[in-house]
Amino acid sequence: MDDHWVGVLSNIGVMSFLALSAYLLLLTGEISFGQQAFFAIGAYAAGIGTALWGWPLAAALGWAALAGAAAAVLVGLPTLRLHGLYFAIATLAFAEMVRILFEMWRYQVPIDGELLGPDGADGFRGIRYVFESNIEPSQYLAIIYALLGAVLLGFLLLERSRLGVSLRMIGEDPELAELNGIPVKRCKVLAAGLAGSLAGVGGGLYAHLTTYVEPRTFDVMLGVHSLAYGLIGGLGTALGPVIGVAIDISVLESVRMFAGYRMIVFGGLVALLLIWRPRGLLDETVVHALKARLRSACRCVWMSARVGETRR
Repeated sequence: MDDHWVGVLSNIGVMSFLALSAYLLLLTGEISFGQQAFFAIGAYAAGIGTALWGWPLAAALGWAALAGAAAAVLVGLPTLRLHGLYFAIATLAFAEMVRILFEMWRYQVPIDGELLGPDGADGFRGIRYVFESNIEPSQYLAIIYALLGAVLLGFLLLERSRLGVSLRMIGEDPELAELNGIPVKRCKVLAAGLAGSLAGVGGGLYAHLTTYVEPRTFDVMLGVHSLAYGLIGGLGTALGPVIGVAIDISVLESVRMFAGYRMIVFGGLVALLLIWRPRGLLDETVVHALKARLRSACRCVWMSARVGETRR
């Protein structure tokens, strides 16, 4: 496969973790403009793990997930008492605070005669684990999508579980959910922690994909895009945000001819899509219809097999 498209597909896979992070909170009815903060925490944590501490990639990604989850829970405990616009503004403020802190934070270690580590606004260079381990771009792409597949399988199991039903009930009507015995605050904090861990893993993968991160990467627009992914792809299933990421990145790639007007063109397309499909392409109605057709098709195949056995 062409290296350019390997890079594009890798970017889609990495950003899908951020999209699923925002989607998980959307299920609970909360709009977060701050998931890029946990993405940044995961990027720096994983980069430090491999570049400075000599950890293997798996351990560094685990550390990124743990750091993202811990930060999300610490933020979620006070802010999840807020609702709607207040919660959105609180998460945005936290994300900007994290970005500014990374612009001031320096933690460098001499390795092979070179200073490596976060260097404030100049960013964090030298995250070379993938290259030093002779991992080809296509192999790293496979790692990204293997992890993404595992996460999507987890979402499939979640949606069929009692917790998944509870999260959707909370998103529809938190007061009614609480009256039905669902611990709303506990579920929201758990969802925030899981969302933070997803963003942390995505950030860790991103840092090792680009080998360099800087605070300005994790700005407000990244948070806006993380929300837009789910709204474009659809809120009926976890595949929706992934489709949203693919549409976002592929459209941005295809309108490079518009140079500085790319975001204007993309924003216009997104606005038209949301007018046409307010809850995205794969909304709840479409998902239910697809599931009904799939069940019908499976039933027809089963009946055909039974008829064939009877004739034999």
